[in-house]
Amino acid sequence: MKKVKTLKQALPWILVIGGIIGFICAFIIMFEKLHLLANPAYKPSCSINPIISCGSVMSSWQGSVFGFPNPILGLAGFSIVTTIGMAMLAGAKFKRWFWLGLQAGAIFGVVFVHWLFFQSVYRIEALCPYCIVVWTVTIPIFWYTTLHNLREGFIATPKRLKGLANFLQRHHGDILIVWFIVIAGLILHHFWYYWQTLL
Repeated sequence: MKKVKTLKQALPWILVIGGIIGFICAFIIMFEKLHLLANPAYKPSCSINPIISCGSVMSSWQGSVFGFPNPILGLAGFSIVTTIGMAMLAGAKFKRWFWLGLQAGAIFGVVFVHWLFFQSVYRIEALCPYCIVVWTVTIPIFWYTTLHNLREGFIATPKRLKGLANFLQRHHGDILIVWFIVIAGLILHHFWYYWQTLL
């Protein structure tokens, strides 16, 4: 019961801190993207080597998959997330439909960042540090929003899945750590040919 209360108290902070960090990174990426659009020869500050290369990611079609720069989605989405978190800290209560709306946005966000992860690592074969930070904050926002909605009953859980839902609540931190380890492991493995040259 104490853990449930702690998770409930943590959610607004996760939304606020994750939202602010995500917004800052999206702003920086957008800033660099505008410079790149104005001058194709511009080298972004986060283009450090052949692997850590924002320019390669920004110049790809995946960097504007919906016809406009991806950071615009981040600026809008993280602004909303931060505002919701701040409202919760101020004592605001939201209806089920509101939480389901946030859930839909969180699902879109987490699916999108995993698609971007795949494209960056296995297709573009370059990494944008600011994008990685965006991935890192999007995952907990999705994860803890989902756990909240399961806990509050906003997402209906069939009886046969109650045990699984309880397991997810109890081991939320462990699952998140494994999630990050898998992503880091895939990055290390794929680019090991380069990392080993730095040792």
